Amino acid sequence: MSISRSQNTNRGAGTSLPGTRTLDVEVAEDRHAESMMINMGPQHPSTHGVLRLILELDGEEIKRCEPVIGYLHRGKEKVGETFSLHKFIPYTDRLDYLAPLSNNVAFALACEKLLGIECAPRAQSIRVICHELSRISAHLLGLGAYAMDLGAMTIFLWTFRERETIYSLIERICGARFTTSYTRVGGVERDLPDDFLGKLEAFVKEMPGRVDEYEAMLSRNKIWVKRTQGVGIITKEQALQFGLTGPNLRGSGIDYDVRKAHPYLGYEHYEFEVPIGTEGDCYDRYLCRVMEMRQSVRILEQVLQTIPAGPVLNRDGDGVLKSVLPEKTKVLTNMEALIHQFMVGTTDVHMPVGEVYFSAENPKGELGFYLRGDGQLTPARLRIRGPSFANLQILTELLPGHMIADVMAVLGSIDFVMGECDR
Repeated sequence: MSISRSQNTNRGAGTSLPGTRTLDVEVAEDRHAESMMINMGPQHPSTHGVLRLILELDGEEIKRCEPVIGYLHRGKEKVGETFSLHKFIPYTDRLDYLAPLSNNVAFALACEKLLGIECAPRAQSIRVICHELSRISAHLLGLGAYAMDLGAMTIFLWTFRERETIYSLIERICGARFTTSYTRVGGVERDLPDDFLGKLEAFVKEMPGRVDEYEAMLSRNKIWVKRTQGVGIITKEQALQFGLTGPNLRGSGIDYDVRKAHPYLGYEHYEFEVPIGTEGDCYDRYLCRVMEMRQSVRILEQVLQTIPAGPVLNRDGDGVLKSVLPEKTKVLTNMEALIHQFMVGTTDVHMPVGEVYFSAENPKGELGFYLRGDGQLTPARLRIRGPSFANLQILTELLPGHMIADVMAVLGSIDFVMGECDR
C-alpha cells in the first residue's frame, strides 16, 4: 500500500548523499575552509537516549558524522547465556523499553521454536493484541517526541493522552505498565480480565479519530512539511545495503514486513496492508508510522471478532512441555504440580541440542533472537538482532550534506531506542 503525500516540496539541502567516509579530525577536505568539531549528545534530548554524534561542521553544513554508542551497554546477550529461558524474559522488557510486550512475545516464540512447543490458540490471539498495542504505543511516543523536536508541542501532549489509555489496558492485562514480563513459554502468564475486551473495543473505536487529529495538525502543516520533505532521503539501495528494517525500510519503498513475509501468531489470517513510501525521506517515514497505527487498529478489530476460548498456556503432553508452568490451582492441591513448578522456577529444563533463529516485526523493525542449545540448563549462545542497532548505521552516510538543524528531523524519523542498540 503506497502512502500518499499531500504536498511535494523539495528542499535542496540534505538531498546530497556522499559515500561513507571515516572521521578524520585533523584534516578538512578544503584546507582553506575552517571546520568545527562538535558533540551532539549523549545528553542532548533530541538524540532520544544516550547516543553521541561527533559532527564536523563547515558553517551550518555537516561534512562528516560519527555515531558513538555503548553508553547504555548492559551485556544482555551474555546475561541470557547464564539464565534459563523463563528467567531471561524480564530482561527482554529492557530492550525496546517502549514496546516491552513485543519483546516478550518475540523471545517466547524463539524459545518455543527451539523446544518444539506450539502456543495455545487463545494465547496466540492475546499475543497479537499485545503486539499491536505495543506497536501503536511505540509509534505514538515516536511521533510525539519527533513533533516536539521540531517545535510541535501539542502533538506530544495528544499522543501521550492515547498512550495513557494503552498503558491502562496493559495494566489490566498483567498488572504492570512499563516492564510487563507477561509472556511465558507456551502462552501467556494469565488470561484476560472479564472487562478487558470491552475496554479494548472502546479504544479501537476511538483511535482512528485520534490519528485523524494528528494528521490534521501535521500532514499539511507548512513548517512540518518544509522540515521533513526532501530531508534525510534514504534510497532503496541504501536501505538494503545498511540492513534497515521496519518503517525505515518501508519508507524507502521496500515492501517487507515480517508479519507478511514469515507469518507468525496467525497473522496470515488477518487482513491488513503494509504502508510503503515513495521518496524515502523523513516525511515518508512519518507517514508510514501513522498508517501503521491505522492498520494495527484494523488488526485489533479482527482479533476482537475472532478470539477463541480456551487455555492460555499449552500444557498438553510431557517431555519438553515440562518447561511450561502448571496451573496454580493444581500447584496448591497436587504434589507433582508443586514439584513441577519448583523445577521450572528454579532450574528449568535442559535445552535440546540445536539452534534456531526467530524474528518478529517490532515497532522499530525486525527483532531477532538466535538461540543455540547444547543440552544444558542455559543457552550455549544467545544473540539478539536489535533493529535500532542496524538502523543507526546509516547516519554516517545519511547526515553529511545536511544542515545542523536537520539532524533532529533525521533522528526523529529513524525513531530508534538505545536499549536494543546497546543491548
